[in-house]
Amino acid sequence: MSSAWPTKTLSEVCEIKPPKSEARQRLASNDSVSFVPMEDLGIDQKQVVPTQTRLLADVAGSYTYFADGDVLLAKITPCFENGKLGIAANLTNGVGFGSSEYMVLRPSPALDKEWLYYYLSRETFRTEGAARMSGAVGHKRVAKEFIDAYPIPVPPLTEQQRIAGILDEAFDGIATAKANAEKNLQNARALFESHLQAVFTQRGDGWTETTLEGVAHRECTLSYGIVQPGEEVADGLAIVRPTDMTSKVIYLDGLKRIDPKLADSYKRTTLVGGELLLCVRGSTGMLSMAAPELVGGNVTRGIVPIRFDPARMTRDFGFYLMNSAVVQEQIREKTYGTALMQINIRDLRNISFSFPPLKKQEAIAGALHELGEETQRLESLYQQKLAALDELKKSLLHQAFSGAL
Repeated sequence: MSSAWPTKTLSEVCEIKPPKSEARQRLASNDSVSFVPMEDLGIDQKQVVPTQTRLLADVAGSYTYFADGDVLLAKITPCFENGKLGIAANLTNGVGFGSSEYMVLRPSPALDKEWLYYYLSRETFRTEGAARMSGAVGHKRVAKEFIDAYPIPVPPLTEQQRIAGILDEAFDGIATAKANAEKNLQNARALFESHLQAVFTQRGDGWTETTLEGVAHRECTLSYGIVQPGEEVADGLAIVRPTDMTSKVIYLDGLKRIDPKLADSYKRTTLVGGELLLCVRGSTGMLSMAAPELVGGNVTRGIVPIRFDPARMTRDFGFYLMNSAVVQEQIREKTYGTALMQINIRDLRNISFSFPPLKKQEAIAGALHELGEETQRLESLYQQKLAALDELKKSLLHQAFSGAL
């Protein structure tokens, strides 16, 4: 903060939690007021946009009161940490009610509401507030005492408004840039998905109709893995669980190790390295590849290893085929359950599709690999741009409240 600016506590420059009696004095019980539930309080959305109205008599008892120009701050986890915050505006009859988990701050004449909004939107404020939360797990809240005593710089009102105007313009530009980057990111993914689906919905010359079981290696029985893998055992047998399937290729590092004897009756799912691993419980249809170093390892009940007959289908073509809508839609159709979604092994074996000769498979897989690499490059580029824009916002807020703007 600029040393030239005086510092006050929020309680010195804000009325915190204005009384409901204000609303009752201004309005009749059958007058309409705005209603703003927690889901309507935005993130990175400066102005609260009310979409609901209720009668004053219906909300004055148990909900939090606020008026036009008040700043609403979510005080409960995880809404506080996520930055749910906004300025109330355009309220019906100038009055609003909302979640009991709101902290309402009404700036004094010495404090601009937008200056207050931007100050509370800083990551530093959220980090400090989260460290001071109290209450049961899942219901922790920022204490009013923390808010009351929190310091805020109070430069002249004209200076507050000048800096808030700069932030408005800069953040509008950042928001536009983020929206464009996010759209480009979605477009890059959509382009790959569109090409992937186009490949596997065609029926070219020489394409053969079959089932998954029909192209499986004769030593691959398309079976579930170990049902009860037991406890962790140092230097034991490596197993892959659905929770490990977070990347295209699964490596040895970080995998759970179990007593090798527990896999004695699951020889059919012993890994040789390089096979596809299909999730059949929970996130059914999710697919990864086993790295060559996983030879001798195994999988749990939620995974089916897949090896193809090399005379009929290549692994790389099979990987893209299993990720295509042709296969994934069949998996979704056959998935059942409520608490735990899963697919029956018989239904899995009977999944049907068509495939071309091996040379055509290699060409298709090569083209999809190149397109996938370019898609990943673009995704990385847009993710970096989004991260840079977030850092720019943090930098601007730091400059604003340190007197550098």
